[in-house]
Parts: sequence; C-alpha cells; structure tokens
Amino acid sequence: MKRVRVLLADDHKIVAEGLRSLLQQEFVLVGVVEDGYALIEEEKRLEPDVIVADITMPLLNGIEATRKLKKGGSKAKIVILTMHSDATYARRALDAGASAFVLKHSAPSQLVEAIRAVLGGGTYITPTIERSLLESNDRKPSNSMDRLTPRQREVLQLLAEGHSAKEIARILHISPRTAEFHKYQMMGALGIGSTVDLIRFALTHGILPEK
Repeated sequence: MKRVRVLLADDHKIVAEGLRSLLQQEFVLVGVVEDGYALIEEEKRLEPDVIVADITMPLLNGIEATRKLKKGGSKAKIVILTMHSDATYARRALDAGASAFVLKHSAPSQLVEAIRAVLGGGTYITPTIERSLLESNDRKPSNSMDRLTPRQREVLQLLAEGHSAKEIARILHISPRTAEFHKYQMMGALGIGSTVDLIRFALTHGILPEK
C-alpha cells in the first residue's frame, strides 16, 4: 500500500523537528520548507499528497501560499497548523483552499486525524474553535481584506516585514515603481493615510500574524 507523502512548511526549527518526528511515524515526509515561496516551489517538484503549513512564515504566509497553490492547480490537500486560535484565520484558510485547520497546542493525534480526514475527502477543524467558526460564518462580517488583490497582499506582507520597495521588487520580480504603486493603491482602497497605519492593518488582519 502506497504511503502518504507529506510536505511540511514551518519556519520554527524546533517545532519543525518535533513535527518531523511525529509525521514520519505515519507518513513519508518528503521535505521541510521555511517560507511560502519555497513551499510553492517544492510542491511543484515533490508533488506531495498533503501539505502541512503554518500561517506565520516569512515572505509569504501560509494562507496566501495556499491560495496560490490552489489557483495553480495543486491537488495536494492542505492542512493549516497554527498557534492562532481566532476563527477569522480558520475562515480565511478554508476560503483560500485549505481542507483542515489544526491548532499547534492540540494533541498530536489531532494532526494525524486531520490528515486522514482530508485524504478521505473531508475537512477537519480543531474542535475547540469549530463552534466559533460556525458562528463567525453565520455573522458573515464584511472583510476589508477582500478589497486587496492577491498581489497587493503579497506586497503588504513584505512591507510589514520591513522590506524596502527595491527589496520587494527583487523578491516579486517587479519594478520598484510597481511596488510603490501597489502600496499607494492599497492605502487608497483601505482609506489609510500612512505606511505605518498600513503595517498596523497587516498585523490586525492576519497578513502578518503577531507571534
């Protein structure tokens, strides 16, 4: 019987090592990456059955990486594993294309259970936040994040991480002028008057979750 191939994305080395030990007991761990762009590249190369990804990663967070992977046609099932227990993160992860949302402080068995659930075509939400997620969906709050394009969200994360326009241009293969254009477009769309307030927006809306 073919063993399930798992790709892990987490920039915390100690956490990643612990997850490596756990996953290798049940599955074939094909690789470990530390940022969202590396995840996208390795998914293409390794073609895993399941991806286990943190939200908080440098350059491109796990939710935006999930969105890019699914838009690109990835068939891998994606399990978000995070310390962030706010149902808003879970809703955004599922909307992006993830099949499961598991909290890092959950019992290790929950991660294994989540992987098995998504392989069977189902979804899995850590029970402690499942009710909050349902209530959040029922309220259907307006989300200012919807005003931003995927490219703008990428630029926003890099800005929040402290990258200059020239550095953002190099990372995203665009011109510095285009990077600045995206910044001012975001400020206009969100009604934000300064770069500092734009970064504060990123922190409070999950583009760059606080650790």
